[in-house]
Amino acid sequence: QAQLVESGGGLVQAGGSLRLSCAASGRTFNSYNMGWFRQAPGKEREFVAAITWNGMTTYIADSVKGRFTISRDNAKNTVYLQMNNRKPEDTAVYYCAASIRRVRPSAQGSYDSWGQGTQVTVSS
Repeated sequence: QAQLVESGGGLVQAGGSLRLSCAASGRTFNSYNMGWFRQAPGKEREFVAAITWNGMTTYIADSVKGRFTISRDNAKNTVYLQMNNRKPEDTAVYYCAASIRRVRPSAQGSYDSWGQGTQVTVSS
Protein backbone atom coordinates (compact mmCIF):
# COMPACT_ATOMS: atom_id res chain seq x y z
CA GLN A 1 0.00 0.00 0.00
CA ALA A 2 1.02 3.58 -0.58
CA GLN A 3 1.73 5.97 2.24
CA LEU A 4 0.05 9.28 1.53
CA VAL A 5 0.63 12.68 3.10
CA GLU A 6 -1.53 15.67 2.23
CA SER A 7 -0.40 19.26 2.58
CA GLY A 8 -1.41 22.74 1.55
CA GLY A 9 -4.56 23.15 3.58
CA GLY A 10 -5.39 26.31 5.48
CA LEU A 11 -7.66 29.30 5.66
CA VAL A 12 -8.63 31.11 2.49
CA GLN A 13 -11.19 33.76 1.74
CA ALA A 14 -14.10 33.01 -0.54
CA GLY A 15 -13.11 33.50 -4.15
CA GLY A 16 -9.50 32.67 -3.43
CA SER A 17 -7.36 29.80 -4.64
CA LEU A 18 -5.49 27.03 -2.92
CA ARG A 19 -3.54 24.04 -4.12
CA LEU A 20 -3.40 20.83 -2.14
CA SER A 21 -0.62 18.32 -2.58
CA CYS A 22 -0.49 14.64 -1.79
CA ALA A 23 2.91 13.02 -1.64
CA ALA A 24 3.07 9.26 -1.97
CA SER A 25 5.67 6.72 -1.01
CA GLY A 26 5.72 2.97 -1.14
CA ARG A 27 5.12 1.12 -4.35
CA THR A 28 5.67 2.81 -7.69
CA PHE A 29 3.54 5.95 -7.73
CA ASN A 30 2.90 5.85 -11.45
CA SER A 31 0.98 2.61 -10.97
CA TYR A 32 -1.61 4.24 -8.73
CA ASN A 33 -4.97 5.68 -9.62
CA MET A 34 -5.47 8.64 -7.30
CA GLY A 35 -8.47 10.39 -5.83
CA TRP A 36 -9.43 13.32 -3.65
CA PHE A 37 -12.35 13.20 -1.24
CA ARG A 38 -13.60 15.63 1.38
CA GLN A 39 -15.64 15.54 4.54
CA ALA A 40 -17.42 18.59 5.89
CA PRO A 41 -18.49 18.83 9.52
CA GLY A 42 -21.52 16.67 10.16
CA LYS A 43 -21.54 15.25 6.65
CA GLU A 44 -20.37 12.08 4.98
CA ARG A 45 -17.16 11.97 3.05
CA GLU A 46 -17.73 12.73 -0.62
CA PHE A 47 -15.86 12.39 -3.88
CA VAL A 48 -14.11 15.45 -5.29
CA ALA A 49 -11.79 14.37 -8.10
CA ALA A 50 -9.77 11.46 -9.47
CA ILE A 51 -7.03 10.86 -11.98
CA THR A 52 -5.80 7.70 -13.66
CA TRP A 53 -2.33 6.32 -13.15
CA ASN A 54 -1.02 7.87 -16.38
CA GLY A 55 -2.81 11.19 -15.95
CA MET A 56 -4.74 10.71 -19.17
CA THR A 57 -8.20 10.77 -17.65
CA THR A 58 -9.63 12.92 -14.88
CA TYR A 59 -12.96 12.91 -13.09
CA ILE A 60 -14.41 15.90 -11.31
CA ALA A 61 -17.49 16.00 -9.10
CA ASP A 62 -20.31 18.15 -10.39
CA SER A 63 -20.22 20.23 -7.22
CA VAL A 64 -16.73 21.52 -8.02
CA LYS A 65 -16.60 21.23 -11.79
CA GLY A 66 -15.21 24.35 -13.39
CA ARG A 67 -13.47 25.39 -10.16
CA PHE A 68 -11.27 22.43 -9.18
CA THR A 69 -8.74 20.53 -11.25
CA ILE A 70 -6.65 17.46 -10.47
CA SER A 71 -3.22 16.75 -11.84
CA ARG A 72 -0.20 14.63 -11.05
CA ASP A 73 3.54 14.69 -11.40
CA ASN A 74 4.81 11.13 -11.43
CA ALA A 75 8.41 12.31 -11.28
CA LYS A 76 7.64 13.90 -7.91
CA ASN A 77 5.28 11.17 -6.67
CA THR A 78 2.68 13.85 -6.08
CA VAL A 79 -0.93 14.50 -7.00
CA TYR A 80 -2.44 17.96 -6.79
CA LEU A 81 -5.85 19.46 -6.31
CA GLN A 82 -6.09 23.04 -7.56
CA MET A 83 -9.06 24.79 -6.03
CA ASN A 84 -10.14 28.11 -7.49
CA ASN A 85 -13.03 30.42 -6.69
CA ARG A 86 -13.43 28.83 -3.29
CA LYS A 87 -16.80 28.88 -1.59
CA PRO A 88 -17.64 28.53 2.12
CA GLU A 89 -19.28 25.17 1.38
CA ASP A 90 -15.86 23.90 0.29
CA THR A 91 -14.81 23.94 3.93
CA ALA A 92 -13.86 20.38 4.81
CA VAL A 93 -11.08 17.97 5.58
CA TYR A 94 -9.62 16.87 2.27
CA TYR A 95 -8.29 13.35 1.86
CA CYS A 96 -6.05 11.82 -0.74
CA ALA A 97 -6.58 8.20 -1.74
CA ALA A 98 -4.76 5.68 -3.90
CA SER A 99 -5.45 2.37 -5.55
CA ILE A 100 -3.24 0.01 -7.50
CA ARG A 101 -6.37 -1.52 -9.00
CA ARG A 102 -8.73 -0.14 -11.57
CA VAL A 103 -11.20 2.01 -9.66
CA ARG A 104 -14.69 3.34 -9.88
CA PRO A 105 -13.42 6.89 -9.36
CA SER A 106 -16.10 8.16 -7.01
CA ALA A 107 -16.35 5.00 -4.91
CA GLN A 108 -14.43 5.20 -1.66
CA GLY A 109 -14.29 1.44 -1.40
CA SER A 110 -12.23 1.33 -4.60
CA TYR A 111 -9.23 2.85 -2.86
CA ASP A 112 -6.71 0.94 -0.76
CA SER A 113 -4.73 3.72 0.87
CA TRP A 114 -5.73 6.98 2.50
CA GLY A 115 -3.91 9.99 3.84
CA GLN A 116 -4.59 11.61 7.19
CA GLY A 117 -6.37 14.58 5.65
CA THR A 118 -5.76 18.30 5.55
CA GLN A 119 -8.17 20.95 6.78
CA VAL A 120 -9.38 23.59 4.36
CA THR A 121 -11.48 26.45 5.66
CA VAL A 122 -13.10 29.04 3.43
CA SER A 123 -14.26 32.23 5.08
CA SER A 124 -17.04 34.32 3.58
